[in-house]
Amino acid sequence: MRKTKRPTQADVAHLAHVSRATVSYVVNGLEENLVSAETRQRVLEAIEQLGYQPDAMAQSLRLGTTNTIGLLIPDMDNPHYWHIAKGVEQEAQERDYDLLLISASLDMLREQHSIRALSRRRVDGLILILSFIDQDSEEIRQLTRQNRPLVLMDSESSMADTLSINDRDGTLEAIQHLLQLGHERIGFIYGVADKRLGSDRLKGYHSALQAAGIPIQGDWITYCGTALEDGYEATCKLLSQTPRPTALLVINDLLALGALRAIADLGLRVPEDVSISSFDDINFAVYTNPRLTTVSVNASGLGQVAAQMIFNRLENPDLPPQKAYLTSHLIVRDSTGPVPDQA
Repeated sequence: MRKTKRPTQADVAHLAHVSRATVSYVVNGLEENLVSAETRQRVLEAIEQLGYQPDAMAQSLRLGTTNTIGLLIPDMDNPHYWHIAKGVEQEAQERDYDLLLISASLDMLREQHSIRALSRRRVDGLILILSFIDQDSEEIRQLTRQNRPLVLMDSESSMADTLSINDRDGTLEAIQHLLQLGHERIGFIYGVADKRLGSDRLKGYHSALQAAGIPIQGDWITYCGTALEDGYEATCKLLSQTPRPTALLVINDLLALGALRAIADLGLRVPEDVSISSFDDINFAVYTNPRLTTVSVNASGLGQVAAQMIFNRLENPDLPPQKAYLTSHLIVRDSTGPVPDQA
């Protein structure tokens, strides 16, 4: 089958009886004071009739912009990052921008490779959610040398605009909620790719228990991986202790899904035997049985704010460093209840 020839600017110019330069002015939005309203209308009608599509790469080379922003997330398996990406995409679409999304798969070398790959792409700005920022410093410096608009999310850095989340207040709320329900043996499932991640949550856990005068047992904190099965296994390990914890604080909702399954498989009930509180408020949290008590960080809102910071930088390159802080808060649902009588 013979391939249909794609319409060109020359075809549009021939149909509209104008020069190719005139078509270029209209396509690239440069027609003001150069093209009459009547001529512009003829060109637009010819474009519509022929189905002409401007070449995006060629346009970006001519105009110096791509109308694209890049987003690097740590993990495609965690719905929390889907929500952030959705927020970035919503803000970008409102400004007629596209989103280039890359996942680092919670791997340090992959993360560094992804940053370098993004630095070579023609994108107007970058939002990076990093798991190994201490190891990524050279890659970040390279981006800043390019004067590329850059937002680092959940990271402190003097090299870029930053967006941070105050997890500690939400953690204190979660622990206070469990303490008010009578729980004192509160285990913590800490599943992260790098121990720097979630450190505010761990500090909040320590602070709240110490303030309540509850000695922290070392075996109440279980370090594990980041997958569902890690949450499952960590829960089994914690609940094998004697006496076992009566409540669990889980580093994120994804691992809490594994914890719920483990508790059921152990023949226990939530919250009658064990209470669970977690973090992130992913969309699945209201559909679990029971529904998850969780600390919400409004991930979609995070993405929107990060994108707004990129657009602020694009519109005002000489802005002083932007530093935004968002808070978290506890949403109480059905997975937490009073400490069991026999405890």
